[in-house]
Amino acid sequence: MKNVFAIIALVVATTVSSFAQSKSMTNFKTVRLEQTKGEFTQKQITVSPGEYVFEISNNNAGTDVGFVLVPQGKDISKPENHIKTAYVTNVVKEGTVEKTKSTTLTPGTYIYFCPLNKTSTDNVLIVK
Repeated sequence: MKNVFAIIALVVATTVSSFAQSKSMTNFKTVRLEQTKGEFTQKQITVSPGEYVFEISNNNAGTDVGFVLVPQGKDISKPENHIKTAYVTNVVKEGTVEKTKSTTLTPGTYIYFCPLNKTSTDNVLIVK
């Protein structure tokens, strides 16, 4: 009898855990950005507050690329100011696309750039 209860509890826990994971994994919007040689093709983006995943494509940038997001006004050269969840999970190789983890964006202005492709640091993401 104890084994039956243990099995039922395990099945319920697994089902609840799977549901929670699948719900949280789909509860975000995607921002798609393209990097070419030395720049992002999108210079300014405006979104509403919420959960976002950034999808970064490398379109003949000539080098591997990455993604850094920093609140405007913070020193972009200091990694402690970077929003770590907005880093791509893998370096974006030529002709490929990589994603970030889910990142919560609150109202404000953010700067985004690529430290590997040496993109300009005047790319702006506005959350309002």
